[in-house]
Amino acid sequence: MIRRRTAVTLLASPLLLTGCGGGAEATERRTPAGRPASPAAPAPTPTPEIETEQAPQGIPGLGPKRSAAIPERCGQAVVVTGRAKNSPLCTVVLHERISSGWQAGPSWPAHNALHGWSAHHMSGDLRSPLGVYTLSDAGGLLPDPGSKLPYHHSGGFHSPGTGFEGEPLEGSFDYVIAIDYNREPGTSPLDWTRPLGLSRGGGVWLHIDHGGPTHGCVSVARAHMKELLRSLDPHRHPAVVMGYADWLAR
Repeated sequence: MIRRRTAVTLLASPLLLTGCGGGAEATERRTPAGRPASPAAPAPTPTPEIETEQAPQGIPGLGPKRSAAIPERCGQAVVVTGRAKNSPLCTVVLHERISSGWQAGPSWPAHNALHGWSAHHMSGDLRSPLGVYTLSDAGGLLPDPGSKLPYHHSGGFHSPGTGFEGEPLEGSFDYVIAIDYNREPGTSPLDWTRPLGLSRGGGVWLHIDHGGPTHGCVSVARAHMKELLRSLDPHRHPAVVMGYADWLAR
């Protein structure tokens, strides 16, 4: 009888070591041979994700000097990129400033002045002025198509005659946006005030393309002019950045 009770006691003792009591005995596990088991390996600590701050996205094709010339409050930039210094061919892209930098719209074919570009535009040189200029006023021969900029409707935007390649100019000024080069912002594009003097030219506009080079303006298709008029918002302080590609890249 003594031997039987002892056998029961020996069989019961392992059950005490595997219970859920959570005391010191429960935390020490043993192998079948009776040796203490190796402690369980700790769970791996998750590696925290490190967020890297991305640099704001700049405007493609603009170098540090041209980018720095854009006013900080400018939220819309019309970039006119000439093919070469003496070329009348260019492209126009409207860029919108967003939280991560600048977002580009579609690229539109366009024309600039017959002889290309000048860093010191003079009246009659048939070159478009290089630079960064604000866009404050619009107008045209036709009624306002929904412009957000102040729109000056006038018969003075009549454009008779022919262009350098014999193309008719009629309708070129149906819609225009004044480029604030040598003019008084807040006035009609037809205003003749010239702060730099008459010799430095003026009346430089974005207007409807007539199929050939201009005297100094930048011209795009009629549909694209309407889109610019409906997109450019004075509360976003729009500007134009204009020049040939090599100059813009500086």
